[in-house]
Amino acid sequence: MAVVVQRFLSLERGSLLDIILQRRNVRTGIWENAIEQLRGLDPPIDAGAIDLGPVLENIEKRLGQYIHLSATGGRATQLFVSQLRREHLRKTISFFLRTSEDQAPVPFQEAGTGTLNTLVLALLSFIAELKKDHVIFAMEEPEIALPPHTQRRIASYLLETPSQCFVTSHSPYVIERFQPEQIQILRRSDDAVISGTQLTVGTTLKGKTYRKYARRGLAEAMLGRGVILCEGITEKDVVLATAAKLEEADPDLCYPLDLAGVSVISVDGEGSLAEFGAFFKALQIASFAFYDKKARSNVEEKRLADSFDCLSETAYAGSEEMLVSEVPPNRLWQLLTSLRDSGEKPKLVLPAAMPAVEDVKTFARTVLEKDKGSGYGGRLIDLCDLGELPATVVNFLQLVYAMFPKPEPIPAIPDETPTTNATPEAAQAPEQAAVVMAEPVTPEALG
Repeated sequence: MAVVVQRFLSLERGSLLDIILQRRNVRTGIWENAIEQLRGLDPPIDAGAIDLGPVLENIEKRLGQYIHLSATGGRATQLFVSQLRREHLRKTISFFLRTSEDQAPVPFQEAGTGTLNTLVLALLSFIAELKKDHVIFAMEEPEIALPPHTQRRIASYLLETPSQCFVTSHSPYVIERFQPEQIQILRRSDDAVISGTQLTVGTTLKGKTYRKYARRGLAEAMLGRGVILCEGITEKDVVLATAAKLEEADPDLCYPLDLAGVSVISVDGEGSLAEFGAFFKALQIASFAFYDKKARSNVEEKRLADSFDCLSETAYAGSEEMLVSEVPPNRLWQLLTSLRDSGEKPKLVLPAAMPAVEDVKTFARTVLEKDKGSGYGGRLIDLCDLGELPATVVNFLQLVYAMFPKPEPIPAIPDETPTTNATPEAAQAPEQAAVVMAEPVTPEALG
């Protein structure tokens, strides 16, 4: 990237700056003026060098013993900052800039990656305005090292100015600026064949739903390998918290969802599940549904089954009921007392000591239902040990982990360097030597 940017911002033939000068018909004599000024430096750059002058004079004398040097008008050898040729100056001249008042101008190569990318875009936009006929922009990852607002501005420019643009991106801030019909999901097969899947909205997902969730989860999930769609925010919090516990306990068996490319999204209502599932299934992304028990018609059941790769309906009418039924009562009580004692819920009135189990469940159910979306479900899971996690969620996640196992470890390169202090017998039979070394030394063996 650095080499490409350096080429773009130099004055070499065909660079972006050179193209701009040509399009603007700039003929200022820049090369002749620069060469003349460099040749006429007064004093020469080596004149004030106390240590360098004698060295150059000595070199002249030694060289003069073999070839004739003309010293008319001064020394026969001199130092210049360039070869004083136009082509060399094209490669030598550098673009300087500064990004703050207290900063001295620096070569563009020393600027940050985001600044370099933006500078290239600025040059390209200049050329686009000069040509004004048919301009096609092709940009790869315009979001690299740029803050979100700059990403949006670049995307807006690309959409509004050139005749046509092609952009590859993983940024939700860039993706959301494009209309669904302008987006394709690119994939590379095991045979190195690139295929594109058109993003379709209307037949699977309503346009207003897409716009609402574009940045909140769709942009991330569209670029992943799988997606878990939860009915509500509580289910999402509980699934994420439980996954974190399982992955921490056994990262080999429960390969982290983030690393596997599996996103977790809340669809804010059971009615949108099939719509979201059909959207991701059309993009060939593995989809999982986690939702509450409810009486549904055969048509609704079939629509859900057709929209997902894996369905997981809980045995409870709500996530709060699942939590109070499957999480140990002492953990429910621990959450309640922490909310009271921290002052987070000062109006929560609890007995001085832990009451009967059913009373604890009633208190917990009331708090969880009243404060949906407050994150209490995830905090409850954080208090649990591994064996105390709700079985419904654990069983569901095991299905996901089974479809996205941990990749096989990279085999270690065998060390073929022979051991210097090994005996000939050990070198000929390394396995036997290893067995002997592994045996414990007993007092009898020591004599």
